[in-house]
Amino acid sequence: MFDIGFAELMLVAVVGLLVIGPERLPEAIRTGSAWINTIRRNFNEVRADVRRELHNDAVLRELKSDVNKIGQDLQQAQDPVNSIMQQARQDIDAIARTDEDVKGTQPVVSDKPDPPA
Repeated sequence: MFDIGFAELMLVAVVGLLVIGPERLPEAIRTGSAWINTIRRNFNEVRADVRRELHNDAVLRELKSDVNKIGQDLQQAQDPVNSIMQQARQDIDAIARTDEDVKGTQPVVSDKPDPPA
């Protein structure tokens, strides 16, 4: 993590011994260790949260991609159905126009008498 060699650690220990004193040095080392452990734990929690969020973002992007693909597939499946429905509508309209034309003509008068009732 840090590029600290044995000589630097010995220098820090000697300076700490001279500045803090031999009575309070073990307590200062314990306090420093506790701070370092707390910082490490918090850093690991933040890193885990970031990884979780990045994973959630990746899953969300994948879901959006899947939704778009399903929408495209649905549109492709809907196009033939729409054309068949349009053709059926045109056929129905043509039949309706033919029926109106037939109903609009004069009835054919037959020379045959009506059958007795």
